Amino acid sequence: MKAILGKKIGMTQIFDEKGDVTPVTVVEAGPCYIVGLRTQEKDGYTAIQVGFGNPPKKQTKAMLGILKDIKVRYIVEFRVDNVDTYQVGQKITASEIFAVGDMIHVSGDSIGKGFMGTIRRWHHHRGPMSHGSKSHRIPGSIGAGTTPGRVYKGRRMAGRLGGKRVTGRGLRVVRIDADKNLVMLSGSVPGAKGNIVEIVKA
Repeated sequence: MKAILGKKIGMTQIFDEKGDVTPVTVVEAGPCYIVGLRTQEKDGYTAIQVGFGNPPKKQTKAMLGILKDIKVRYIVEFRVDNVDTYQVGQKITASEIFAVGDMIHVSGDSIGKGFMGTIRRWHHHRGPMSHGSKSHRIPGSIGAGTTPGRVYKGRRMAGRLGGKRVTGRGLRVVRIDADKNLVMLSGSVPGAKGNIVEIVKA
């Protein structure tokens, strides 16, 4: 399993030996700790629970029961083929599982944009803007009246935009700072600054 949790720090740019610029996203990846194991006999599948981040001042009894002696803030499960090579309390760092040039996938929650109309949300065309038109940015017809007498499921209408699970695929590890647990990834990573993301080797 080559995966780790991290926090998006922000974007910058770095220059290579030729002087070419590469836009990168800086992610504080780890250190993470294994806080639990899922086995086929007990749970019906095999996975490891990975924790990351400084714990809050107050924790629920459920979290205290799960974490026991390990103190973390976020917990995510990663599926693995065999849990025999892992143990609770094991430390995971980005420099151990990733190398410069590795192709990875990054998953996280996208930035929420709030309630948006169909033009912004679905890229619908607007109506004529000339004098007398009453359909500048309205959604238009959403179905006939008598037949079918209802709105079909899946109709693209106004609603909340963003704030969903997004996976950026095919990103490349450009640079790793093992001392500061920083990983620089080519391109953009889902979410705003401070967003918790999952980094998995492709």
